[in-house]
Amino acid sequence: MAKAKKIIRRAWTKDDVRQMKTMAKSKTGVTKIAKALKRTTGATSVMAAKLGVSLSTRA
Repeated sequence: MAKAKKIIRRAWTKDDVRQMKTMAKSKTGVTKIAKALKRTTGATSVMAAKLGVSLSTRA
């Protein structure tokens, strides 16, 4: 039986939020933003939705 992976949750800092907003404003994709923040794409999308930030890459 495989061991379950332990989930570690990190709080969002002001710097994380600021970086996400600036990258979203420059139309960077969700996957690139998530990798830059070292978070999952799901966590990034959920936080963006909470803050009302659009992650659309359309012009």
